[in-house]
Amino acid sequence: MKRGTKRAVIWSIVAIVAIAVIVLIAGGKKKAMQQISYETTAVERTDIAYYVTATGTIEPVTEVQVGTQVSGIIAKLYADYNSKVKAGQIIAEMDKVTLESDLASAQASYDGNEAEFNYQEKNLARSRGLHEKNLISDTEFEQAEYNYAMAKSAYENSDAALAKAKRNLSYATITSPIDGIVIDRAVEEGQTVAAGFETPTLFTIAADLTKMQVIADVDEADIGGVKEGQRVSFTVDAYPDDVFEGKVIQIRLGSSSSTSSVTTATTESVVTYEVVIAADNPDQKLLPRLTANLSIYTKEAHDVLCVPARALRFNPVATAAKGDKIIDCPGQTKVWTKEGNVFTAHPVTTGISDGVSTEITGGLDEGTEIIAGATFTGKESLAKKSGSPFAPGPPRH
Repeated sequence: MKRGTKRAVIWSIVAIVAIAVIVLIAGGKKKAMQQISYETTAVERTDIAYYVTATGTIEPVTEVQVGTQVSGIIAKLYADYNSKVKAGQIIAEMDKVTLESDLASAQASYDGNEAEFNYQEKNLARSRGLHEKNLISDTEFEQAEYNYAMAKSAYENSDAALAKAKRNLSYATITSPIDGIVIDRAVEEGQTVAAGFETPTLFTIAADLTKMQVIADVDEADIGGVKEGQRVSFTVDAYPDDVFEGKVIQIRLGSSSSTSSVTTATTESVVTYEVVIAADNPDQKLLPRLTANLSIYTKEAHDVLCVPARALRFNPVATAAKGDKIIDCPGQTKVWTKEGNVFTAHPVTTGISDGVSTEITGGLDEGTEIIAGATFTGKESLAKKSGSPFAPGPPRH
């Protein structure tokens, strides 16, 4: 063999060995980068709940607006903001001069009409007796009847006017209709109020502030799951660290619609329903008109078997290594276990889910170790594999 040819063969052998070493090293690195670890968890018992969210306003259970039915000047106020009042207690008085004058005038008219009525009543009785004896004509008797009827009408009219004047005078003394606390005062002493088509409001009185209610607006997509008696928890911005409890007591059938802007070119109509939630307020932290952020628990289960919701989406097809065995089963809902290199599917029936955990109503025993998910321990992402470990795929045997 020539010297040049011998050198070429040697270099060819060296190149082949070098390529083989590079391939082995690269393959080893790739294999190391593609190592997968499986997260397992035990099936255990816990509490689980599904809830819908809403916002609402804190309101007193009983709230009365106290007004006046007569016009005039506010002469005296006996209650202020936060004043505690009793039913029947005087809380304001209006100027009574004009009303007392009206009453005196009505009383005088009543007295005159009463006297006239009594006279005409006696005159009619006398005329009747004389007419029966034919001592007066029919015309005279009819005149006596007419005078009596007119006097009676005037008397009854003045009686009604007198009652109205007395009632209007009584309206000048404003009393509390309930036991409670004044949460709003809308007038000042000396202010003139006019009772026209609408009764002016002087005070707003709330009853027992240790019992409050939340008027919540629930979206039409969620209202179907809301029922009376369901548990509610909520927070208010005034006490962000406190969680208050309540209960749904009423679902109002009347809906309201509001329009919100989706884009600059389109709008969307939002339909909501009012839901009333009763809440105890022993510390009186819940003040009227506070905004509440609510969670209405439409479904709850206590001490039930649960698994992570992502475990129901896991599929080993995309992560199984060469030599692993997959034993699948019919059905759409399943979880997987792994013993050695064998993946086994277990069909399950599910109950409620809160998005993180899902109730298992059949197919698994407490304490069973299942696969909750899979992750790569190296740098290569699952996206470079043939599929996601959480996506469904064909069974392998």
